[in-house]
Amino acid sequence: MGNRFQVKDRFADGAQYIDGQLRSGTSGQSHTIVNPATGEEVLTYELASTADVDEAVAAAKRAFPAWSAATPGERSDALHRLAAVLAEQAEDFAYAESLQCGKPIKLSTEFDVPGTIDNTAFFAGAARHLQGQAAAEYSGDHTSYVRREAIGVVGSIAPWNYPLQMAAWKILPAIAAGNTIVLKPAELTPLTSLMFAQAAKDAGLPDGVVNIVTGAGRDAGEHLVGHPDVVMTSFTGSTAVGKRVAEIATATVKRLHLELGGKAPFLVFDDADLEAAAHGAVAASLINTGQDCTAATRAYVQRPLHDAFVARVAELMETVRLGDPFDPATDLGPLVSHAQRDRVAGFVERARGYATVVTGGEVPGGELAEGAYYRPTLVSGAAQDSEVVQSEIFGPVLVVLPFDTDDEGIELANDTPYGLAASAWSRDVYRAGRATREIKAGCVWVNDHIPIISEMPHGGYKASGFGKDMSAYSFEEYTQVKHVMYDNTAVAAKDWHRTIFGDRT
Repeated sequence: MGNRFQVKDRFADGAQYIDGQLRSGTSGQSHTIVNPATGEEVLTYELASTADVDEAVAAAKRAFPAWSAATPGERSDALHRLAAVLAEQAEDFAYAESLQCGKPIKLSTEFDVPGTIDNTAFFAGAARHLQGQAAAEYSGDHTSYVRREAIGVVGSIAPWNYPLQMAAWKILPAIAAGNTIVLKPAELTPLTSLMFAQAAKDAGLPDGVVNIVTGAGRDAGEHLVGHPDVVMTSFTGSTAVGKRVAEIATATVKRLHLELGGKAPFLVFDDADLEAAAHGAVAASLINTGQDCTAATRAYVQRPLHDAFVARVAELMETVRLGDPFDPATDLGPLVSHAQRDRVAGFVERARGYATVVTGGEVPGGELAEGAYYRPTLVSGAAQDSEVVQSEIFGPVLVVLPFDTDDEGIELANDTPYGLAASAWSRDVYRAGRATREIKAGCVWVNDHIPIISEMPHGGYKASGFGKDMSAYSFEEYTQVKHVMYDNTAVAAKDWHRTIFGDRT
């Protein structure tokens, strides 16, 4: 990784970024970021208070008039410069992301960081394309057109599983549309969000356009969502916390975007390429150590392929290499914390009472014992209504269940409260097409599972929330649509006035 920067030096001034400056929080409470691979301290910092949130929102509010008045070309140029700065600092971002999350460096280097750079470049272009309906005389006597306008200060909350990408997904569409933002990252993983805000300043974005407050959810987070000067909230996290965010946001009539939990089905029909499906299942269930709301968690396999699929997936899982996240050969890193590791292990231990743990299901010893590691785990024989099938585990655990008919497979795929992502595996275009139509999820892959691209929207159905990240569709969240209508007649006494007063002549 070259010359790694010293985190304690880089963030000596604190873990809040307000009005263009790093500063310390004022809550009187500290938090320690821990390397989950070793249990060692990375940084101890002061959490944000509600007063810090107020200052960040005030900075964003001051910056809004000038930033929203900038031309689309000016905002686009700024984001192009930001993409270039991120590319220059890519190695530092990858290092910090792996350090705070435990991600294998190959994932940070080849997925998280380049994906963020690409997303920045996409929104640099999208900033010039805030389109409305074409001007026309829809009434005959008036010319109508649609304006898209920035809405104001956005207060967003990002999760700990993809800190850099989720910060970018919140920040980029908001500022591309002319808004300013205050982002609260997770306390566990604020480093790359802070670095992203610093990179924005390096790229020439005005102070106050991007602000970061790192504080506790019940204090800083709830205060941010409920703040009277915040006009929109975008939240990514669990469905349970999302419900609380919605309660606070709706009490103040805020615009709301929620990207919540998932329990993605992986539907394998009996004509699927078994080897492709098995490899896809291992990759899709273990990405980011399973800490991905779109990760494959429930594999439904048509009965003729079921046993062979279970055997092959177990065989492939046993080849996965756990180890030091900074070793390029490492496939699977630790979970984000020991608490998260223990939560995952609890699901698996309870499942032993009603299902079979085919492989994995244990904490490794030896050199990995100090970290929050958990072996790739495959479970079979669970009932559809069991906890391990219905609840979001958020770890390297895949559950396999059989089905008989296509109708049954699709019904089972839809049988959870969630609807974020899914995949269907078949060589039959009609079978796959039916699955894409009938599975209730915001994204359905065919013969693959996980790839995302900046040009396409990401968001869910049902308890997985509403609204879209990425793509031009995200501007639906971050802009106000205004209808402008001009009279073209110059007639003082218009015919329609007679429906209100006077007589028709």
